[in-house]
Amino acid sequence: MKTEIRCLIYLAIFLYPSLLIAQKKKVNVDSKQHWNAPFIKVKGNAPNILWICTDQQKWNTIGELGNAYVKTPNLDRLVREGVSFTHAFSQAPVCTPSRASFLTGMYPSTVHATRNGAGEWPEAANLITKILKDAGYECGLSGKFHLSSAMANRPERRPKDDGYQVFHYSHSPYQGGSTNDYISYWRAKGVDVLKLKKELGYVPTEYHQTAWCTDRAIDFIKEKREWPWMFSLNIYDPHGPLDPPSEYLERYDIDALPEPIFSETDIEEKSVFNNVSFQSQPTKYTDRENKLRLAKYWAQIDLIDEHIGRLLVALEETGQLDNTLIIFSSDHGDMTGDHGLINKGCRFYESLVRVPLIFWYPAMFKKNLRSDALVELIDIVPSLLEITGLPTHRRLQGKSLVPILTGAKTPDFHKSFVRSELYNDENMARSDLYEEEPRKIGYGTMYRTEDYKLVIYHGHEKGELFDLRNDPNEFTNLWDVPAFQSIKTELLRKSYDATVYSIDTGPDILGRY
Repeated sequence: MKTEIRCLIYLAIFLYPSLLIAQKKKVNVDSKQHWNAPFIKVKGNAPNILWICTDQQKWNTIGELGNAYVKTPNLDRLVREGVSFTHAFSQAPVCTPSRASFLTGMYPSTVHATRNGAGEWPEAANLITKILKDAGYECGLSGKFHLSSAMANRPERRPKDDGYQVFHYSHSPYQGGSTNDYISYWRAKGVDVLKLKKELGYVPTEYHQTAWCTDRAIDFIKEKREWPWMFSLNIYDPHGPLDPPSEYLERYDIDALPEPIFSETDIEEKSVFNNVSFQSQPTKYTDRENKLRLAKYWAQIDLIDEHIGRLLVALEETGQLDNTLIIFSSDHGDMTGDHGLINKGCRFYESLVRVPLIFWYPAMFKKNLRSDALVELIDIVPSLLEITGLPTHRRLQGKSLVPILTGAKTPDFHKSFVRSELYNDENMARSDLYEEEPRKIGYGTMYRTEDYKLVIYHGHEKGELFDLRNDPNEFTNLWDVPAFQSIKTELLRKSYDATVYSIDTGPDILGRY
C-alpha cells in the first residue's frame, strides 16, 4: 500500500508541470476570444472596437505624421504600429452632419442630417452601433453624441435605437444642467467644475472632461463579459474655448511656434465669401495671437494623447489589447487662424475638412503603413462590417478600407474623389433660397480630387477652385482664371453628378411598377 501511495506521489510530481503548461496554453487560447453564444452573429474572432473621436481636430496635429511641436507619443505609437491615412476627409465641416455620416456610412444629405441644431434624429438610417449591438456587441459611449440639437434639447434626443447600452453623456464640459453626466458626477463628489473654470480659466487635469470620458471608457473595458464590445470615446477637445490645464500650455515656448497658413491676399480674397455662413471673418491677427491660439489647441491634443496612453495600459492589463481594434479620428477640423479664419462653418479648406484617421489592429493590419490615398470617413462603417463579418447593404456609400489595411491592395489609391457638404437653410422659407442674393448662404459642396478642389457656395456668384499640386495651401482661387475654365467645367459636371447620386431614392424597389 505504501509503495502504491509513493508511486502516486511521484506521478503527481512528474505530471504537475505538464498540467500547468497545458492549463496555461488553454488560457492563452481562450484569451483570443472565440465568440460562440447563439445570439452573436459576428465572426468568431471579431475584435473589440475602441473608437476614439475627438472634436474639431485638424489633420496635421500628430507628431509622427510631421508636427514637430505637439507631444503625442501614444498617437505616434498607433501610427507606427498601425495604418494611418494622411488624406482622410470629413463629409461635412460641422459636427452633426459629419457624425451622422461616419456613423452610418452615408453622406449627410442621404440620411437627412445636413446641419447642426436639428430637433431630432431623422431615423433615415441605422447607426453602426445598432448594427453591431444587434449582432452581439455590447456598445458604450462617453462624451459627445450630437446627432440632434444639444442646445434646445438637454440631453439631446437620441435615435429610437442607437445601439448604446451604456451611455455617459456630456455634450460639452460647460453645458450646465442635470443631464450633463460629467458635471453631475463631480458635483456628487463635491467638485464644481463650472466654478473651477470661472476661477482658474480652465479645469484642472484631475477633473477635466477628457479625463472623465476616459475613466468611463476604462470602467467599461474592465468589465468581464462573454461577448465583444464596442466603445465610442467622444472627447469634446480640442474644440474651443481652447482652455487646456495650465501645465500643458506651459510646455510650449510660444514665441518659437510657427504661424498659421496665411497670405496677405487672404483678407481680400476670402472676404468675397463673407455672406457665406461661418463663425468668423478673415482677420489679420497678431503673431502673438496666432501662436498662443495654436499652443492652446495643441496643448489640448497633448492632454488627449496622455489619456490614450491610459487606455492602452488598461487594455494590456486586462489581456484585451491583442484583440481590440482601435480607430482614431475626428469629426472635422478647425481653421485655427489659417487664412485669417478661426473655428468652423460653411467653408471647405483643408484645415477644416481634412482630419486624422488611424486604424490599429496588428493582428490583422499592416504596421507603420501610411496611405496618401483619398479616403472619406464614410469608409469606416463598411470597413467595420467587413472586419466583423457582417453583411453590407446597397445604401452604403462608403468603401471598405480593409484591402489597404491588410496590404491586399496598394495604399496609393482608394477613390478618385472625396466629397463634403453642408446644407443649412437656418429655417428660411424654401422660396427665399431662390432669391438672387439669399440673406445668408449656408449651402456648400466640395468635390476634391488628387489635383484639384472645387467648392460651390450655392447662391453665390463665385466659388473656389484650387490647384492642389501647385498650391497646396489654397491661396490662389482659380475660379475666374481663363486657363482653368475647362477644368472648372469638368469638375462642375462631376460634382453635380456626385451630388445627384447621393440623393436618398427611398424604399427598395419591389416590382416593375
